Amino acid sequence: MPEVTDGCSLASPASACRTRHLHLRCGVDFARRALRGTAALTVQAREGPLRRLVLDTKDLAIERVVIGGQEAKFTLGESQAHKGSPLEITAPVALSRDQEVVIEISFETSPKSSALQWLTPEQTSGKKHPYLFSQCQATHCRAILPCQDTPSVKLTYTAEVSVPKELVALMSAIRDGEAPDPGDPSRKVYRFSQKVPIPCYLIALVVGALESRQIGPRTLVWSEKEQVEQSAYEFSETESMLKIAEDLGGPYVWGQYDLLVLPPSFPYGGMENPCLTFVTPTLLAGDKSLSNVIAHEISHSWTGNLVTSKTWDHFWLNEGHTVYLERHICGRLFGEKFRHFHALGGWGELQNTIKTFGETHPFTKLVVDLADVDPDVAYSPVPYEKGFALLFYLEQLLGGPEVFLGFLKAYVERFSYKSITTDDWKAFLYSHFKDKVDLLDQVDWNAWLYAPGLPPVKPAYDMTLTDACVALSQRWVTAKEEDLSSFSATDLKDLSSHQVKEFLAQVLQKAPLPLGHVKRMQEVYDFNAVNNSEIRFRWLRLCIQSGWEDAVPLALAMATQQGRMKFTRPLFRDLAAFDKSREQSVRAFLEHRARMHPVTAMLVGKDLQVG
Repeated sequence: MPEVTDGCSLASPASACRTRHLHLRCGVDFARRALRGTAALTVQAREGPLRRLVLDTKDLAIERVVIGGQEAKFTLGESQAHKGSPLEITAPVALSRDQEVVIEISFETSPKSSALQWLTPEQTSGKKHPYLFSQCQATHCRAILPCQDTPSVKLTYTAEVSVPKELVALMSAIRDGEAPDPGDPSRKVYRFSQKVPIPCYLIALVVGALESRQIGPRTLVWSEKEQVEQSAYEFSETESMLKIAEDLGGPYVWGQYDLLVLPPSFPYGGMENPCLTFVTPTLLAGDKSLSNVIAHEISHSWTGNLVTSKTWDHFWLNEGHTVYLERHICGRLFGEKFRHFHALGGWGELQNTIKTFGETHPFTKLVVDLADVDPDVAYSPVPYEKGFALLFYLEQLLGGPEVFLGFLKAYVERFSYKSITTDDWKAFLYSHFKDKVDLLDQVDWNAWLYAPGLPPVKPAYDMTLTDACVALSQRWVTAKEEDLSSFSATDLKDLSSHQVKEFLAQVLQKAPLPLGHVKRMQEVYDFNAVNNSEIRFRWLRLCIQSGWEDAVPLALAMATQQGRMKFTRPLFRDLAAFDKSREQSVRAFLEHRARMHPVTAMLVGKDLQVG
């Protein structure tokens, strides 16, 4: 296979050398907001002789580099924006092909590390202890430790982490015991082991006043004690989802599947860190209705974590397949009509995203070119929903769900523990369906994979559960002033919370509504009292886009009291676009920026054009 270079990494490519294992020893210093320690990297030369290698770093202080007991020369290059600074290491002796060596690097992170968020006790639920969590996807592991920060390199890892003894440390690995810190009686050392090779972006660390509850034979749910019971209830279906996923994808190889509910500033719905999925507290709806995010993160145990895109340009391979598996899990639990309902909602999400970017924007392509682009800036629902739409279309083209799930299982088996490109995926698709090449040749591959905008074909969707949402949204969109009295609370009585969310999504596509309509909607449905984050988010966007000033404080509260970017960024954008709240939105952002996750703060700042 031709070598694919990762334009998001400055490190030596996988073709020159590969990190096979990491042993991390570090201390967590809350006072200085820093991790300090050593990263011992076992590196294998892929071609000889290898004398010089480069690792990714970002805002790291490098103290010394030792190879085979000898001090090694190193230089830290100039910082290159989001890519960080290359760390060039010269080995005392050149490595021959396939030779392995341990490179031990002493380092310290910066308080402004883009991978870490340090929370004060006031920012936690318990208000007593500080809290730390990491988010390494896409290219932030280099802001924790020197590494080949590319999904094309996979490594195992072990770790020893020293933390204040009243706190608990967890990592994306199997817990391997704890003991008093021999160097400091006020601290404790936690040990971890990850025996399955993973890309660096899946290394994760959390430290806080954490408690756990067992919710399944291989699952604990972790959070601060204030949320732990609610979290255990909300995610009680985890084991049944895991079993369905194993049926669809093959054996679960990671041992433990724990969940961690983070503080509200966590920027994503979930993050598929192996053995320890991170999730946002905005999933705590009280009725398990937002648990599809758990199905999504579970699915990543196969697509993303076992089979990984070789570079971020092919990120859709991780996310499109994961959404496809997630919707099959939900279909098995709640019926095939429900799978189609979610799939159609995703198509709507894709339409909205393309409308926001503009239909010729390069970020609306399925395979993107990120050579000089920060992957965080390119991040959107496109790889998820356009990727899913391609797989759903292929499912319908090639003989239905069972046939295509057969392909998916074979795909996971073929590429487990590897990192691949779209070409690898497509070649395997053709070889798996070698009796259906004539059908595959009908696919407009260029348009699907490389053209911006909506896909060339819209898959067929069962409309059973969507029709009621469309009908009610049409009634509102076409209603005259004198028709408003015809609406009542009974309109929603037969709709699930998923359908209410979809009803609002449909109305939002036609926004703005006349202000009188929105006020009447609040009168009859009382959406302001709804805590389901997905419903509340769409409702508040509708209010702001329709120019209802009364909703401004509520929208500002939602934008600042949680930090999930899916909610925070669109709410800030809407508030900034409304002349009555433009100044307030900028003020609120500036006031909250220091408490936001670094990536969220950077992206909202760009959205608002605030330096």
